Amino acid sequence: MYRLWLWFRSAVFWVWQIIMTLFWGFPVVLLGLFSFRIGYALAIMWNRSNLYGLKYICGVDWQVDGKENIPDEPCVVMSKHQSTWDTYFLPTLFYPSVFVAKRSLLWIPIFGWSLYVLRFIMIDRKSGRSAMAQMCEQAADRLARRRWVVVFPEGTRRPVGAEPQYRIGGAMIAKKVPSKVVPVALNAGEFWPRMGFIKWPGTITVSIGPVISSEGKSAAQILAETEAWIEGRMAQITVKDRFPY
Repeated sequence: MYRLWLWFRSAVFWVWQIIMTLFWGFPVVLLGLFSFRIGYALAIMWNRSNLYGLKYICGVDWQVDGKENIPDEPCVVMSKHQSTWDTYFLPTLFYPSVFVAKRSLLWIPIFGWSLYVLRFIMIDRKSGRSAMAQMCEQAADRLARRRWVVVFPEGTRRPVGAEPQYRIGGAMIAKKVPSKVVPVALNAGEFWPRMGFIKWPGTITVSIGPVISSEGKSAAQILAETEAWIEGRMAQITVKDRFPY
C-alpha cells in the first residue's frame, strides 16, 4: 500500500514537471535568444519549480555542506551524477553555469532548445579529439564570461554503488584553460534513482569539496585528485540498501 502511495505521488510529480516545462520552457527559449541573463533567470525558476514540486509532492528534501569551499571566481565543477535531480539543483548552486552535455540532447523539444539558447557546451562524443578540442575552447569562452562550467566526469548517470568510471574531459578543461576544480559528491540517486519512477522521500546530501588546483599538474593528476575526493565522500554519504528499488 505504501509503495502504491509513493507511485501515485511520483505520478503527480511527473505531471507537475510537464506543466512546469510548458509554463517556463517557452519563455526561456524565446527570451534566451535575446538575453542570456533573462533566459538563465527564467531557467532557474523552472529548476526551482521542479525542485520544490519534488519536495512538497514527494517529500524529497536536500542539504548542502561545504558551501564555504565555493570560490568567488567561476571555475570547473566536477560532480557525481546519479539522478536527473543533479541537473535541476547544481545550476541553482553555481550561478550562472553551463553544462557539458551530449549534442543529441538538442533534439529534445523545449528542453534541448533551452540548452541551445543558454549556450551549454554541446559535444559529439564520437568526434574524439576534435570534440575534446571544441569542449576546451567553448569552456574557456564560458569561463571568460564568468559562467561556471559543470562537468559530470562519468559522462552519464550511474547507479548507486556502481564502480566509478571517470573520464578525462573535465580535467583536460581545467588543465588547458587553466582553471581550478570544485569537486561535488551527492547521493540523489538513492531518492530519485536512475531509470526509476518512484521518488523515495528523504534528504539528499550534497557535499562540496575543497578547491583542487590545476597548476603544475597533468590532466591525469587533476582527475585522480578529483575522483579520490568525490569517491571518498560518496563512501560516507551513501546507504546502498536505503530503499528496495
